[in-house]
Amino acid sequence: MYLALLVFFLQCSELYTQERVFTFNTVEIKVQPSVKVKNGAPMSIVCRADISKSTNFQLKHNFTIFKDGKLVFMTVSNKGDAQYEIPMARSSDTGEYECTVEAGGKTKSSNSLHVWVTGMTKPILTAEKKEVLEGEVVKLRCELPEEVPPLYFLFRKIKMNSTPKEKLVFEPYRNFSVVEFSVEEGDNILQFDCFGRRNVKLEFESSEYSNKTLVTVREPFIKPTLNAKPSSNITEGDRIQFECSTVVARMHDIEIILQKNRTILNSIVYKYVHEYSVRDEKLLKYSAVATLEDSGEYLCKVEQGRASKTTKLNVVVSELFPKPILAASMSKLDENKELTLSCSISGFRKANFSILRKNSNGDIWLKNSRNLTMRVNVNDTGSYICKAEVKGIVKESRPVRINVYAPVSKPTLSVVSGLPEVVLGKPLRLICRSVMGTPPITFTFYKGNNEVKKVVINDTYATFLDENIRPNDKRGYKCDARNNHSSGMKTSNILNVTVIVPIRNASLGSIPYGEVEDGSETAFLCSVKEGSWPIHFRIFRKTDRDVLLFEKSENADRVVWRKEAMSREDMGTYYCMASNRANVDVKSHPITISVILAAWQKGIIAAFVLISIAGAAALALWWFLCKKKKAKGPSMEMSGSALATNLTSEKLTRQHNDGDYYTGSSYIEDSENHMKSTDESNENTRAS
Repeated sequence: MYLALLVFFLQCSELYTQERVFTFNTVEIKVQPSVKVKNGAPMSIVCRADISKSTNFQLKHNFTIFKDGKLVFMTVSNKGDAQYEIPMARSSDTGEYECTVEAGGKTKSSNSLHVWVTGMTKPILTAEKKEVLEGEVVKLRCELPEEVPPLYFLFRKIKMNSTPKEKLVFEPYRNFSVVEFSVEEGDNILQFDCFGRRNVKLEFESSEYSNKTLVTVREPFIKPTLNAKPSSNITEGDRIQFECSTVVARMHDIEIILQKNRTILNSIVYKYVHEYSVRDEKLLKYSAVATLEDSGEYLCKVEQGRASKTTKLNVVVSELFPKPILAASMSKLDENKELTLSCSISGFRKANFSILRKNSNGDIWLKNSRNLTMRVNVNDTGSYICKAEVKGIVKESRPVRINVYAPVSKPTLSVVSGLPEVVLGKPLRLICRSVMGTPPITFTFYKGNNEVKKVVINDTYATFLDENIRPNDKRGYKCDARNNHSSGMKTSNILNVTVIVPIRNASLGSIPYGEVEDGSETAFLCSVKEGSWPIHFRIFRKTDRDVLLFEKSENADRVVWRKEAMSREDMGTYYCMASNRANVDVKSHPITISVILAAWQKGIIAAFVLISIAGAAALALWWFLCKKKKAKGPSMEMSGSALATNLTSEKLTRQHNDGDYYTGSSYIEDSENHMKSTDESNENTRAS
C-alpha cells in the first residue's frame, strides 16, 4: 500500500511540474516619451518581459535597470513589465540603459538603449570680490550643480567697446571650475559670465549663459605725467630736466621709472604711503646736458604689483654744431714721409680741437690743435680721429685710416721641405719670403719665364704648389714681391730644382748563372731600368733571415759584386734591392745559386772509384783463378798451354790476309771444343 501511495505522489508531482513550464521570448526596454528628452521634462524607463507559459499561473518577476553598467532601479512584480519614473530629467540622466528580468530561476536581459537628455542646467557664477584695484585679479567660480563630470567651462571677461576675453577649462572630476582674470590698466566696470559644455556621443552640447556678475575697478594711482624743462625742443649743450609724477591713494611699493628706448635713465621706489592720505603726489626727476643722441621718445612708467601705467614724451634736440671732419694729406705713404692731419667744422670755427689715434685700450692723444704734421714710420699705421668741443658738447669725427709702408726686401725662394729637389710624381711646394715690407704684399711666382701664380696676402710670405713636374724639367723658379711702397718690385734669385726619378724594375743576374763550381768566382750584377743617381745597391741571401752581403752607392744604373770562392754554404736564393733619394726600395726577383763540384774534384773522385773497381776486380779474378787451379790440376796446365799456343798462332795469323783470318777462326773454334771436351772429362771424373 505504501508503495502505491509513493507512486501516486510521484505522478502528481510530475504532472504539477509539467503544468508550470515557461520561457522568455524577449525582454525589451523603452523610454517614454522618447529617447531624446528635454532637460527638466519627466521621463519613464519601461522594461517589459514577453514570457510563454504552459498554463496560466502566477510568476514573480525581478526587474533590474542599469545605466552605464550601474544599478539605478530594482523592483519585484507579478506583472510582465516595470516602470522607472524620473520626474525631472537632467543631463546626468543621459547614458546607456539596459534591463534584466529574473523569474523562476531564469534570467534574460534586454538590448542597451541610449537616452539623451538634451540641454543643460543654467550655471551659477560667483565672484570672490565685487570691487578690485588695477593690477589685482578677479577670482570666479562657475558651477553646474545638477550636472555630472567630465565638463567644460568657458568664462568670459566683458569690457565696454572691446572683444570679450575667454578662458576654457576642462574639469574631468568635478562639476565646477575656478579661474582668475587679471585687472589691467583702463579696466573700469567689468562684467563676467560663464557657460558649460559636455560631450555626448562625439557631439558637444552647451548650456545657456550664467548670470552676469559685475565687478568695479578702482585706480591705485593716476596715469603719470611727464614734462621736459625748459622745453621738449632744445639745443644741444643746454641742460634738460625731466619730471615724472603721479598721484597715489593708500598704496605700498610704488615704483616710478624713466627710460629712453630700452635704457632706464632713473627710477625711484616708494615703500610706504600714509594710509590716511587720500591723494599723495610722487615725483621722479632726471637732468642732463642735451646732445643730438638725446633726441627721441621718453617713457615714464608707474608700477605697483601687476598694475602699470605709462606716459610718453617726444624730445627734439637741435644741433649746436656739426661733427668735425678730419682730412689727411695722403692715406698711403712711404715711411719717413711727412703726414699732415687737419680738423675742421663746416661753417663753425670757434671750437676746441684735439687729434687722437684710435687704440683698443683707449684713444691716444696726439695734440690739442686743429692741425698736426709728423714724419711717419711703420708703427704710425692706424686710424686717426679729431674731436671738437663747444659749450661742453664734444663731437668726434669719422676715423681716417693711415697706412705707412716699409719697402719689401729682396725675396728668397726655397723648397718648403728643405732640399731643392722633388720626387717625380709628387707635388713641389715653394715658399717666397720677404723679410722686410709692410703688408699687403703681392707675390708672383714664375716657372721659367711663365707666370704661374699671383697672390695678395697680409703676410710676409706666400706659397706655391707645382703639381705638374716632368722628368726632364730644366726650368728654374723665381718669385717677386711688391707692396704699396714707391720703391717698386723686388725679384728673388733663380731656384733650380732637381727632379728625382724613382727606381724602376730592379733585376739581379749572375755569371755563371744557376750552377757554380765549388771554389770558383761568381759575379753578381744588380741593375735598374730607370732611376736618378746616385743609386744605393744592396745584395742579400735568403736563409732563415735575410743576410746583407754587399752594399754600395753608385752613380750608375748597375753594380757588380764578385764573390771569389764559392762554397756549398753559399748555395741558396739571392736578391738585390735598389733605392735613391726618392726613398723607395725596389726589390728584384730572386735567383737560385747551386754550388757543384769542380772538374779536378770530379777527376779525383772518378780515379778513386776506378781504382777501387779495378782493385776489386783483380782481387776477384785472383781468387777465382786460385780456386780453379786447385780444382783442375794438370788438365788446367795443358789447357793453359794449348790456349797460349792458340793465342800466339792467332796473333801471327792476323798479320796475313782475310782468308787466313777464317783459318785462325776455325782454330779458335777447335781449341774451344778441345777445352770443352777436357772440361767435360774432368767433370765426369769428379762425378765418378
